[in-house]
Amino acid sequence: MKKYRLQAIVMVLVAFMLGCNEFIVVGILSDIAKQFDVSIATVGYLVTIFATVYAVSTPVITIYTSRFSRYKTLLGLMLVFLIGNTFSGFASNYVMLMTSRIITAMVAGAIISLIMTFASTIAPRQKRAGLVSWIFAGFSIASVFGVPLGTAISTSIGWRYTFWSISVISIMTFFLLVWLLPKHVEQVQGSIGKQLTLLSDSRIYLGIVLVLFTAATMYSYYTYIRPLLTTAMGFSTQSLNWLLFLIGIMSIISNRLSGTLAENNGLQKMPYFYIADIVLLILLPVSLNMKVTGLIVILILTLIVTILNSPIQIHFLTVAENDYPQSLVLASSLNSIFFNFGISLGSATASILVGLIGLAHIGFGAAVYAAISLVLSMLLYASIRKHQQTETQN
Repeated sequence: MKKYRLQAIVMVLVAFMLGCNEFIVVGILSDIAKQFDVSIATVGYLVTIFATVYAVSTPVITIYTSRFSRYKTLLGLMLVFLIGNTFSGFASNYVMLMTSRIITAMVAGAIISLIMTFASTIAPRQKRAGLVSWIFAGFSIASVFGVPLGTAISTSIGWRYTFWSISVISIMTFFLLVWLLPKHVEQVQGSIGKQLTLLSDSRIYLGIVLVLFTAATMYSYYTYIRPLLTTAMGFSTQSLNWLLFLIGIMSIISNRLSGTLAENNGLQKMPYFYIADIVLLILLPVSLNMKVTGLIVILILTLIVTILNSPIQIHFLTVAENDYPQSLVLASSLNSIFFNFGISLGSATASILVGLIGLAHIGFGAAVYAAISLVLSMLLYASIRKHQQTETQN
C-alpha cells in the first residue's frame, strides 16, 4: 500500500511537470517577446503550435511504440522531453524556442497516455477512478501553483530559469519512475489496423466527439477569462491574480469531484451537468453586470464544465481492456488528444464571436457547444446500455 501511494504521487508529479511545461509560456509571454524582439502575438503562436503538435503526434507515437516495453518507452520519452524542455531554456532565438516546444509537444501526450495506462494497471479497481482524477488534478495544480511560480522566477531572474526549473523536476521524476514503476506489465501486441478498430466502436467515437465539444464549451469563454473578469465584470487588474487563483482552486476541486462521479456511474449523470452548463452560459451575459454574481457563475462553470474528465477516461480504458486490449495505450490517449482539438475549436469560436457580438455575449457560443454535448452524452449512454444488453442476451 505504501508503494502504491508513492506510485500515485509520482504519476501526479508527471502531470504537474507536463502541465508546467505546457502552460508556462502564457505566464512569460512578455518576457520572451522582449528577449527576442518579437510581438506578443507572435509568441502566442507557441501555444497554438504546441496544442496542434500535441494532438496530432500523440496517436502516432502511441500506436507505433505499442510494440515496445511500456516501461522503457516511457523512460525514453521522458528523456526526449527533458532534452526538449532544457533546449527551450538555451534557445537563442524564436525559431529555436519553437523547435524545442515542438519536441516537447510531440512526446507530452504519449507520456501522459502511458502514465494513464500504468495507473490502470497499478491501481486496485476501486481506486482507479480516484487516481485518474488526481492525475488530471496534476495539470490544474500546475496551472494554479506552477505557472505563477514560474512567472515569478521569470520576472526576478529570467524566463530561461523557468524551463530549467522544470528540467530539474523532470530529472527527479525520471529517477522516481525508474524506482517505482513495474518494469514488466502484461501487454497485448496488435498491428496498426487492429489498434485502430477501437475507433469503430460507437462507445468510443461518441465519447471522442463528446470530449471535443466539452473542451470547446469551456474554451469558448475561458479563452477570454481575463478580459471577462476585468473589462466585462469590472474587477481591477490588481485583483486578477487572486481571482485566477480562486478559479484554479475550483478546477482542482472539480477534478476530485470528477473522480467521485467516475466511481458512481458518472456517464449516466452527465446530461444533468450539461443542462446546468447551458443555463449558466445563457445567463452569463446578464450576470456580468454584477461582479459577485458574474464571479459565482464563472466559479460554478469551472466546477462542472469539465467534470467529464475522469468518467470518460475510465470509460475509454474499460472498453479497451474488455474488448480491445491491443489498443489500451491508444485508448488512454483519446481524452487528451481530442480535448486539445476542442481547445482549438473553442478558442477560435471565442475569437470570432468577440468580433461579431462582443465580449459579453461569447457565452452563447459555448451554450451551443454545451447543447451538442448534452445530445452526445445521451447518445453515448444509450450506446453503452445497448452494448450491455447485447452482452446479457449472448
